[in-house]
Amino acid sequence: MTNNEVLWTPTPALREHSHMARYINWLESRGLGGFAGYDALHAWSVREPEAFWQSVWDFCGLHCHTPASRVLGRRDMPGAEWFPGMRMNFAANLLRHGTGPLADHDAVVCHGESGAPARYSFARLYRDVGALEAWLRAQGVQSGDRVAGVVTHGYEALVAMLAATSMGAVWSSASPDFGAEAIIDRFGQISPSVLVLVNGYRYGGRDYDRREEFARVVQGLPGLRAVLSVPVLPGLGEQAGPAVTCWSRALAEGRGQAPSFTPLPADHPVYILFSSGTTGKPKCIVHGAAGTLVNHAKELVLHGDLGAGDRLMYYTTCGWMMWNWQASALLAGVTLITVDGAVAQPDLNRLWALAEQERVTHFGTSARFLAECRKTGLQPGQRFDLTALRLVFSTGSPLLPEDYDWVYGTLPKQVLLGSIAGGTDICGCFVGCCPLLPVRRGEIQCRLLGVDAVAMDEQGRETTGRGELVCRQPLPCMPVGFWQDSDNKRYHDAYFETFPGVWAHGDYVAFTGHGGAIIYGRSDATLNPGGVRIGTAEIYRQVELDPNIKDSLVVGRQTDGDVEVVLLVVADERLSEDQCRMLRQRIRTGASPRHMPRHIVQVPEIPYTRSGKKVELAVARLLNGGGRSDNRDALANPQALEAIADCLREAGLRKP
Repeated sequence: MTNNEVLWTPTPALREHSHMARYINWLESRGLGGFAGYDALHAWSVREPEAFWQSVWDFCGLHCHTPASRVLGRRDMPGAEWFPGMRMNFAANLLRHGTGPLADHDAVVCHGESGAPARYSFARLYRDVGALEAWLRAQGVQSGDRVAGVVTHGYEALVAMLAATSMGAVWSSASPDFGAEAIIDRFGQISPSVLVLVNGYRYGGRDYDRREEFARVVQGLPGLRAVLSVPVLPGLGEQAGPAVTCWSRALAEGRGQAPSFTPLPADHPVYILFSSGTTGKPKCIVHGAAGTLVNHAKELVLHGDLGAGDRLMYYTTCGWMMWNWQASALLAGVTLITVDGAVAQPDLNRLWALAEQERVTHFGTSARFLAECRKTGLQPGQRFDLTALRLVFSTGSPLLPEDYDWVYGTLPKQVLLGSIAGGTDICGCFVGCCPLLPVRRGEIQCRLLGVDAVAMDEQGRETTGRGELVCRQPLPCMPVGFWQDSDNKRYHDAYFETFPGVWAHGDYVAFTGHGGAIIYGRSDATLNPGGVRIGTAEIYRQVELDPNIKDSLVVGRQTDGDVEVVLLVVADERLSEDQCRMLRQRIRTGASPRHMPRHIVQVPEIPYTRSGKKVELAVARLLNGGGRSDNRDALANPQALEAIADCLREAGLRKP
């Protein structure tokens, strides 16, 4: 139950000065308007997709060398053809402020766990991208080659990505805390020509030397022409090897060269992103340049209300799609505040203190972080000057109603809480925030413009209740395909096998009568006790209210043709039978009898992906007779699965 209480409403001034309001006025000035409100605007955007996406391109001032013959050619899903005939360059749009009025303004401000922040202007970013592109060309890199990075969230990752995409190479990245096998599982599939490697990283006050581990990565990628070593930890030295160049030398060799901004087709690959890979080798998801660009412009400028002079701080890693998403804010003249290291070093106030220091206008984080702030009793709105803050993005998992309460109980009243949901699959969002709409407790505000999303039942019919989150019309941000999937079979099977011609995203959702969305978890992790489908998020919400429990995970156990709900919990002390009974009763009362767990098992920790998502499927496989994990290196804490397997065996839920 969310109770639909309105917690925030935009003031007339906020509405009037938002980029969404300016966009509506711009449409009306061109004879495309007459929109009574957001619902009417959204209806037009899915009814007239060509007019809508062209209007986003024009309103956001995106650049192409050769215009498209039309916006949408083939409309098939999969296989929709966006912007046929267009020639453009992705990096040219993100670097367009490298010359002009904003050239001397901050483009990137980098914070680590120690030392003063490093500041880089748009002009400096432009120059360094040109220099690194020249070095890449000197290594024999050509358009279509892959450039991969195992990099920290800082300046060098952005320079490398922009240099690669300026010349038409394809960028892919991973976080430096990945194990060698996990990196090879990803990059080994795409055969990069150049690998950008940090020598280590700092996390939680400790330095991690990764040179030995990364030497195994280099050895496992036989197609490499060169390795670029980034001395994130200056005292360690660079990566060893005959084809290694240090970062400063590479820039010096290319100094004075401008980015080429090579014109390329609209569907030319710009990114290869990877699925989590916790139950097998990750899928290699290929995203096209124009589709990624125009969708990010829509989400960041219109829905996120970001523009020149704004300051976006999104806590992420380079192994999560949110890194790619926030990088696109450069196109709008936004300053990126990058934060590397532990979110709680020295404590959970770290990000809020940086938000005060940098006068952050847009703060991005995970639902898990906001929940931890609530549980810890943080009051950042009282402790820090956050008067510049206008919007808080949250993603990664469903945001609990109690976390909405916490945000509006402690942060400045002008802040819009923008819960957003989508995925790596589209490098963007299906549902999210809008500066024109109220924020209701426990609800994502709306379907995003251009997104024909509905809930669909198992028979493929739209439902007003809970169902599969599907998209019935093509989006430009849908992948151009999977890597080395020439007949598109794996791509088709991933999204279009369940409902032919309709994208099935894999989330379990309900849309409210006023257009909001409530996500109940991944549909492949939903439970069916007694044949009734329920979402794990509903159970998590009740468990979160128990002060004795620090973390939890819900899975289903197959037994006698039915499903038993199994709840794994982490607590400081051993839970008594009375505490377990009270927890079951809370779930029964707050959710339903169907949600009540048959088994409650106490475990030392819950497994997470490296982007901070609970790993329900790998635990479900453990519980139902599968192995401990096909790819442990894909987990942030693989030891958790070992401990859980032992706990399940002790509880009699897993065979020895």
